[in-house]
Amino acid sequence: MKISIKLKFSLFLALLLIVAVGVLSELVLRGVERNQRSQMEDDLARQVKTVNLRVKQAYYTGTRLTPEAFMKQRARALAAELASYTGVEVALYDTDGERTGMSSGEAPAGAAAIPPAAEGALAYALEGKVAYQTSGATLLYYAPLQGPDRQMGVVRLSYSLEGQRSFRHTLRNLFLQVGGAVLAISFVIGYLYFNRAAAAIGRLRRSAEAIRRGEYIAAPPLKRRDELGELSGGIYYMSKAIESNIAAKDEEQRKLQLAVQKLQALEQQQKQYIGNISHEFKTPLTSIKAYVDLLDMYDDDPGLLVEAKRNIAKETERLYEMVEKVLQLTALEKYDFESQAEWFEVAEGLRDVCARMKGKADRFGLTLTLQTVPAWIWIDKESFMHIFINLLDNAIKYNTPDGSIHVACGSEAGQVWITVQDSGIGIPEEAREKIFEPFYTVNRDRSRASGGTGLGLSLVHNLVEKQGGSIELHSAEGGGSTFRLAFPAAE
Repeated sequence: MKISIKLKFSLFLALLLIVAVGVLSELVLRGVERNQRSQMEDDLARQVKTVNLRVKQAYYTGTRLTPEAFMKQRARALAAELASYTGVEVALYDTDGERTGMSSGEAPAGAAAIPPAAEGALAYALEGKVAYQTSGATLLYYAPLQGPDRQMGVVRLSYSLEGQRSFRHTLRNLFLQVGGAVLAISFVIGYLYFNRAAAAIGRLRRSAEAIRRGEYIAAPPLKRRDELGELSGGIYYMSKAIESNIAAKDEEQRKLQLAVQKLQALEQQQKQYIGNISHEFKTPLTSIKAYVDLLDMYDDDPGLLVEAKRNIAKETERLYEMVEKVLQLTALEKYDFESQAEWFEVAEGLRDVCARMKGKADRFGLTLTLQTVPAWIWIDKESFMHIFINLLDNAIKYNTPDGSIHVACGSEAGQVWITVQDSGIGIPEEAREKIFEPFYTVNRDRSRASGGTGLGLSLVHNLVEKQGGSIELHSAEGGGSTFRLAFPAAE
C-alpha cells in the first residue's frame, strides 16, 4: 500500500510532538515534586525548632521534673498546644519509643500504638536523627526532642500530602489538555505545509519524466530558497547538459576521427623513434665490429691493439650510456618513473652534483664554479641528481678547451631558479625547438666524438616536467649555452 509522503511527514511530526510534550511534562512534574518536597522539609524543620523551643520553655517553668516524668505528665497537653502553633497533628514519644501525648486527644497507647510502617523512622529519631515515612496521603515526620542535657524523646508531625498531590494532578491534566490541543493544531498545520512540499516534489518528478522522454525543460520547475530549489536547479542543469551532450554527438565523432589521426601520427613517430634507436645503436656496433675484424687480420700489430682497445672501450661506454638513457626514458613515459618526493635543499644538492662532476671537468681542463643561496623545493632527490648530472655532462662534452661552467641558483616570485651556463659552441636558433627530442643532436660528428647520444636533454626535460618544474634554453650561437630551470618554492 502506497503511503503519501505528506502523511508520513505529518505522522512523524505528531510523534515528535508527543515525545517532546511527554518529556517536557515529565521534567516539569518532577521539578514541581522536588520543589514541593524541599519546601515541605524546610517547613517541617522550622516547626520542629518551634516545638523544641516550646518544650524547653515548658520544662524550665513550673515544677522541676525529670525528663521521663515530664514526658509522662505533660506530653498530652503539650501536644495539643503545639498542634495549635504548627497547624499539624503532633505526637510526642519518650526515649523508650512509647507515645506519651497526641494532639488528637487520644490517650497514650504505648509502643503498640506505633504504626508498623513507621517503626524504622521512629528508631532513627530515637538515635538523634531526622526521618520521615509516607503513610497514604500523610507524611509522618520524626525528629529528636531535645531536653536540657540530652534527648528526652521524639516529636512526630503529621503532614498532609493531599494538597501537593492535587496540584500535581491538576498540572498533569493541564499538560494533557494543552499538549493534545497543540498536537492537533500542529498536525493540521504540518499536513498543509507538507502538502505544499509534496506538490513541489510532484512537479520535480514530472520534470524528470519529461527529460526521460526527451522533452527538455527550458526553465527550473521550482524557484525556492531551500534544498528543493537546489534540486530543481540541478534537474534544470542536468536537462541542459543532456541536451548539450546529445547535440554534441557529431562533434564527438569528429574528435574521434581526429584522435584516430593522432594515433596514426603517434604510430609513425614511434616507428621513427625505433628507427633512430636502431641507427644510433648500429653506429657504435659497426665501429666495434670493424676493430674486431682488423684485430683478426693484424693481431700482431701493437699500435692497432692499443687503438682498438681505446675505441672499443669508448664505443662500448657510449652504447652503455645510450641503453641506460633509453631505459630511463621508457620507464618515465610508460610507468611514470616512480619517485619519492621530499623537501630538498637546493644549494646542498648542487654542491653534491658539482663535487661529483668536478673530476671530469678537471680532466677536460674546464673551470666549474657554483653560486648558491639557501632554498627548498619539493622534489625526488634521485630525479634532481639525474637532471643536473646530465646538464653538467653536456656542458663538459660540448665545451671549448680551457672553458668554464657556472652553476647558480636563486629564488623570486615563489619560484626557485637554477641556471647551468657553459662557454661552449652554443646551439643554433633553428635547433632550439628540437633539442629536447630523443636522439636529436646539433652536430652528429661531434656528438659521436664526445660520446653524446641525443637522449640526455630529452630525459632532463621529462624529469623536470614530472617534478612540476620548467626548463628553458638561453643561447647565442658561438657564445655558449645557458639552461634555466624553475621549480615551485617551498612555502
